[in-house]
Parts: sequence; C-alpha cells; structure tokens
Amino acid sequence: MARPEAAAPSEPSEPSVQSEPSEPPPQSEPSEPPQQSELLEPPQQSELLEPSEPSEPSAPPEQSEPLQPSAPEQSEQSEPPEQSELLEPSAPPEQSEPPQPSAPSEPPQPSAPSEPPQPSGRAGRAGRPRHRSVRQRRRQIVLRVLLALVTTFVLIVGWSVDQAMTAPGGGTFSERIAEWARNHDLGALVTFGEWLTYDPPRLGGKLNTNLNKLGGTVLLSCHKDKHQARCKKHYHGIRPIIPANIGSPAGKPLPGEGVWKVAVSVKGVPAVFKTYVRESKTLTSYYAGIVSMDQRLLKFYLRPGTEDPGYGFGAPMDIAPGHRRGLVATFNSGFRIASAEGGFYLNGHHDGTLIKGAASEVYYRDGRLAIGRWGYGPLHLGPDVVGVRQNLKLIVMNGKVPASVNQDVESNWGATLGGAYYVWRSGIGITKDGRIIFVYGPALDAQTLADLLKRAGCWTAMELDINPDWMSFMYYLPDGHPANPTPHNLLSSQIQPADRYYYLSNRDFTAVFAR
Repeated sequence: MARPEAAAPSEPSEPSVQSEPSEPPPQSEPSEPPQQSELLEPPQQSELLEPSEPSEPSAPPEQSEPLQPSAPEQSEQSEPPEQSELLEPSAPPEQSEPPQPSAPSEPPQPSAPSEPPQPSGRAGRAGRPRHRSVRQRRRQIVLRVLLALVTTFVLIVGWSVDQAMTAPGGGTFSERIAEWARNHDLGALVTFGEWLTYDPPRLGGKLNTNLNKLGGTVLLSCHKDKHQARCKKHYHGIRPIIPANIGSPAGKPLPGEGVWKVAVSVKGVPAVFKTYVRESKTLTSYYAGIVSMDQRLLKFYLRPGTEDPGYGFGAPMDIAPGHRRGLVATFNSGFRIASAEGGFYLNGHHDGTLIKGAASEVYYRDGRLAIGRWGYGPLHLGPDVVGVRQNLKLIVMNGKVPASVNQDVESNWGATLGGAYYVWRSGIGITKDGRIIFVYGPALDAQTLADLLKRAGCWTAMELDINPDWMSFMYYLPDGHPANPTPHNLLSSQIQPADRYYYLSNRDFTAVFAR
C-alpha cells in the first residue's frame, strides 16, 4: 500500500503523459500541462539543434524552480521530453500545439513567465520577418518613386524629342536628334556619339568614279585671240569668265580632273562652272566638288532657318512654289550661330553680335556677295547691306593660307566628329575678279580645304559648316519647266537630298538666282 500512496501525488503527471495522443481533458491542473507543452514545443528542439542559441534550453528550468516547489515534478517533467524528443522528433510539436489554445484562457497560467525569456528564440525569429517586411515596404516605396520619376522623365523627353522630330524645317533623323541634343546642353554627348561612330578615311586607293561622266560641258577659253570673235558673237558681248584648269592635288590628273565644265547658264551665258579633284596625295580615293559662280550674272540672298536663327527676319525659309523661277543654286551656311564666334544679321534684325575681325559673308541689296573680315575696308553696316553671316576666322587671306589654319583644329575650326581632322567640310571664297568659289567634300581637314580654295583662285576665303549632315550644294536646271527647275546635287555622296531647300529648312542657307 505504500507504493500506491507514493504514486498518488504523481497522478496528475501520468494522465498528461499518456493522454498526449488521445486525452486532452486533464487540464484541471493548470500548472503541469503548460510545462510539458513548453518542454515539448518545437522551438526548444530547434534551439537545441541550433548552435547559435544555446541559452534557451536552460531558461525554462530556471524559471520553473520558483513556480514548482516539488522536486519530483521537475524530474517527471524532465524525463518525458527526453523520450519524446528522441523517439518522436516531429510528433511532439504537432501534439503539443492543441493544448496551447486553452492555456491562455486559464487564469493561473504559469507559462506566462516562461515565454518572455524566449525573445532570442521564437519571438526573435518572429520579429525579424516584421523588420524585413518593413524594409521591403520601404524598398517598394523607393522603387515606386524612382519608377515614377523615370517614367515622368521619359515622357517629358519623349514629348520633347517628338516635337523636334515633327517640327517644320526638314533634315535627316540624325540631324534632328543632334540639333535637339545641342539645344538641351548635350553637345558633348553628341560629339562622343560621333566619335564612337566615326570611320576614319582609308589611305591610298583609287577613285571608283569616272570624273568625265559627272556631267557638264567643256567650254573653250575665250582668253585666246583666236576665240575672241567667236565668244563675242555667241555671248552677245558678255565674255564669260572661264576659270583655268586647276590640275590635281593628288599628282597627275585623271581624265577630266580639275577641268572646269559649264553647269548652269543664264540667258545662254555660262554662269556656274564645276569641277572635281582628288583632295590630296594620301587620300587618293576621295574627291571634292568645286564651283565657280559669276556675280555679273547671279544674285545671292541669305535665308534664315526655322531653328537657327529662327523666325522674325522677314525672309522665306525655303524656295516655295511660285518663287523658283530663275533659281540657279543653293548651298549650306556656317555653324550654329551660338558656336560660330560671330553673329547673324538680316533685314535689320540680329541674332548674336557681329564681331569685328570675324570671317563674314556680306549680302548687298543689289544681290552682290562680299567675303572678308568684318569691320575692315568696306565691310560695315550701311544702307546697302541687307545681310551678314559670320563664321570663325578667315582661312585664306590675301591669297595665302595663314599658319593658324593647321593649328588647334578642334578649337579653331569646330567640333568635328570626335575631334577628327578628316571629315566633311565646306568653304566659300572670292577671287580678285569677283567670282564666288564654293568647295566641299569628305575627308577634308582645315588645311586641305584652304588649299583647295586657294588653288581654285580665292583671294579671301572662310570655312562654312562641317560634318556630313549639313553639307549641301545643289544647282538647278530648267528641263523645260523654268518655273520649277530640277535640283541636282553637286556630289552624289552628300546626305542631304537635292530638293532640301524646296521645303522649310531648319538652318540658314544661301539661295542664288539669275539676274
């Protein structure tokens, strides 16, 4: 009988151990089931397995000592967990969870003081996802804000680019993009892009073009005595100025190279001559186009562009239908005015400031064109001057090429494709007898351009625009329709179409009409 009496105080613990799989009712003694559930809970098993939190298994005994005065209960509590953990590592967590909902409903819960010491275990791990979720929400907010800013930026830029692409003024896609970028302080980016796409010219090689088949009529010179009577009779007293052949900078001329041919006549008199020459001895597969224009038969007019210099100058920005009769030629102007180191003047209105000493095209009311340094000699504003277009410095002065022409090409002669020397360039000059010379072509540096202008007879000359998108020289032939003459490119390799100036132009240009 002593054995049953000794077992009497342990009866509350036996039902709890045996009833784990099937008997949840013995919850009458609130102190013991929570202790077993605490010992059987999976966090304690994971804490025993995790080396990073060794203090949690010892925490429950420390707190259970003041709550549990009887030593036998501690021993009984310690033994069942060891067996359950060894025999059933996964079942206790599933079976210990059902008693937990009833534990918080009973007032004397002794498990309350045992749960707080687990912040580093269950509560700690439960808190980390909360911190993570807060950080994730913050990241999502930041990402949404950034996405909204990027979307807004893209929409604004897209709208701006679309306006540039659809604005009146014509031009190629690359030309319009470059203009838009420079208008938004992205000129350095444009230059960098041009540098990436720049393809330097190849050395040597042969022309893939027969210069004799580029059109035009060879005219015998009237300067020889035996042709005087014939010239006077044929041209009704007006003696055409036939330029002397200029040979070839590349050495021995090819058939037709450097030979002047009539491109356009005015009332039967040759007014525009053209020729083609290879540019140098090293770049023998490239050739330039050269034109000589007789001012006695022609008039020159400065025309503004829709973007540069813009509206408000009292002159058309194209050669519109109904205004093409007598049109002989058109050609590009200089740099953007903001980069030209000079100004623009037309019909009493200015864009920029006319700078003394700057290379200038000066347009007179009677259609004459003068070229020289502004502020010197007759080149001043007066009642006879209707237009002035300045661009950099002279590259031919008094029939000579200044030494400065071959120095600091990037800074003195414009932002070329990535700072390259050999690019498309154009220039204009005037001879002693008043003829206007225009030269342009690919693979030119400033020195070679100046040499070609001098070779063609220029006494004074200046550089105009550079890079392929801006180059253009067109001459016009009636072809039976004098009110709407057919345009022809002087160089077939130029990017601009022959009818470029039959539509609004975004850059200023020169139009040449018959007198």
